Amino acid sequence: MSSAFVWYELMTSDAGAAQRFYASLIGWDAADSGLPGPAYTILRTGGVRVAGLMGLPAEACEAGATPGWIGYVGVDDCDAAAARLCECGGTVHRPPADIPGIGRFAIVADKGGAMFALFTPMPGDRTDAQDGRPFHPNKQGHCGWHELYAADGEASAFPFYARQFGWTESSRMNMGAMGNYRIFAADGVSIGGMMDKPADMPGGAWQFYFNVDGIDAAIDRIKAGGGTVLMGPHLVPGDAWIVQARDPQGAHFALLSQDR
Repeated sequence: MSSAFVWYELMTSDAGAAQRFYASLIGWDAADSGLPGPAYTILRTGGVRVAGLMGLPAEACEAGATPGWIGYVGVDDCDAAAARLCECGGTVHRPPADIPGIGRFAIVADKGGAMFALFTPMPGDRTDAQDGRPFHPNKQGHCGWHELYAADGEASAFPFYARQFGWTESSRMNMGAMGNYRIFAADGVSIGGMMDKPADMPGGAWQFYFNVDGIDAAIDRIKAGGGTVLMGPHLVPGDAWIVQARDPQGAHFALLSQDR
């Protein structure tokens, strides 16, 4: 299995409202997962599963949890990956546990506090995102880019992730006072970038860019659905357009389009 992002999950305060917002914005349809326990919704594009959605448990809200997206990185052995992460200064927030009939996962964070998940599927079982095409830079409804705002600086964060997952540096851009933007690759394919977090950001975080067709129309849908545009639209290298936003429940996300 490629150590790349293979799944994306939204934990939110209003699952129904969030599902409707993203259905209108990105075009995802929804299906119940059929898993036991709390309701878990599968978000799909063209019949392909790309993300999951569930409500924040009451106890999590009481503990101060807020809506947000988290990405799952595929690994061959979740337990071994969690142990290796701790040896390198990361944190395990939820120890490895089974998802019945699906696989094994753990919720972790890097040295700067940016949270993500580790995931190992059951033998013989793979999510649609793990079909050998985990990264879709231009495909509508899929994640097209992964961006880390590193609390400990991208120069420290990159070696951490390189050791964990074998990621390599594709290129580096000097952004002046904002430092370097380091583009990283999995299996030779550039899948994201790392940069130092802004001074006003409280901690490190991952941000995921979902592909849409036309950034201006998508901005209109964000606003019509009750979301907030935080930055953009901006033209980025590769002649793509991006926008960063917040959904009505407060979760941050971003969009990517090859067309204005």
